[in-house]
Amino acid sequence: MTTTDDASESSAAHPRFVAALRELGLGELAVQARRFPEATRTAAEAAAAIGCGLSQICKSLVFAADGDPVLVLMDGASRVDLDRVREELGAGKVTRAKADVVRETTGFAIGGVPPFGHRTRTRVLADRSLLAHDVVWAAAGTPYAVFPIEPKELVATAGATLVDVRERSE
Repeated sequence: MTTTDDASESSAAHPRFVAALRELGLGELAVQARRFPEATRTAAEAAAAIGCGLSQICKSLVFAADGDPVLVLMDGASRVDLDRVREELGAGKVTRAKADVVRETTGFAIGGVPPFGHRTRTRVLADRSLLAHDVVWAAAGTPYAVFPIEPKELVATAGATLVDVRERSE
């Protein structure tokens, strides 16, 4: 029998993310996290390491909407359309958040930001493209670790609003 301390020490996920998973009643996801010797900070790196399709990666991207942080969950094969995010939020201006804002808001560095378990509560948008898969892989708090999750569980746990904010191909 393992204690919760043993579970966090044996998990590939960041200890703070493991604690958040336990608080959410999702401790089993910490056990499923995988750590890789090479970085998985980009969607392409993560997909190559896992051996899955690029669209099965869930990117956790932080933007500033009129200065307020907002998290956008997007499939790894798509890009976020800032105009669509702006329209969805009713914001005047949406820009990519700076690295210090990402760390301050989430508690994690760019390339390892998980989709939930953040330091502060922010508005979360999840692109519908994530629902095309049975399982997606998201960062587990470090640039070297990912975990699998069902998209509907991801959206619910993140408290996300389902939206269509990916760039359309012309």
